[in-house]
Amino acid sequence: MAQETNKAFDATGPEADWCFYIQGDEVFHEAYSENLRNAMERYKDDSSVEGLLFKYRHFYGSCDYVGDSRMWYRREVRVIRNDKNIRSYKDAQGFRKNGKKLKVKLVDAYIHHYGWVKHPQQQQLKMQNFNKLWHSDQWIQQHIPPVDEFDYSMIDSLKRYEGTHPKVFQERLQQTNWQFSFDPSMRKLSAKERLSRAIEKWTGYRLGEYKNYELLP
Repeated sequence: MAQETNKAFDATGPEADWCFYIQGDEVFHEAYSENLRNAMERYKDDSSVEGLLFKYRHFYGSCDYVGDSRMWYRREVRVIRNDKNIRSYKDAQGFRKNGKKLKVKLVDAYIHHYGWVKHPQQQQLKMQNFNKLWHSDQWIQQHIPPVDEFDYSMIDSLKRYEGTHPKVFQERLQQTNWQFSFDPSMRKLSAKERLSRAIEKWTGYRLGEYKNYELLP
């Protein structure tokens, strides 16, 4: 995946100041277009800023719920400077420049991640096929249940989403043909997770969070 990402990046002409990297199951919400444009213009001539960091909403089961536990990453770099020394990293989630994490600025903008919003049959097929990119058939047989539909109920914590979805996603939203519901009061959280959530709520700091970047003040 990193190799394919780098191919696309290398094909970008020198006239671009920034490059917007977005994965196939992600959508940028147009409500934040002005915020993003302002950040691009503000930092265009500041070479210390190598990328822009986005907030994330990870939808799960349906477009009505988002993951809110530590299993979901909160932020990721999705705009990078058009500097060919920057390379896609490992499975193409992040980037590195000369082997080092990018120095980035946080933008008040959201990426919607819909990779876990599929009909249960389609989601089960995705789990089987997607894992073949990394694992053997034997691993698939041992770790992916041979069932017809994915069990969305096996999740630790979700919260109801009350906001809007990107315009480009509206047609797919209307084509939803399955039902999923979750009671947020029935969260299955460990003591460690509950403590971490409490600390994050009061301080904004997430203990032990893996960061694929270096956040500039």
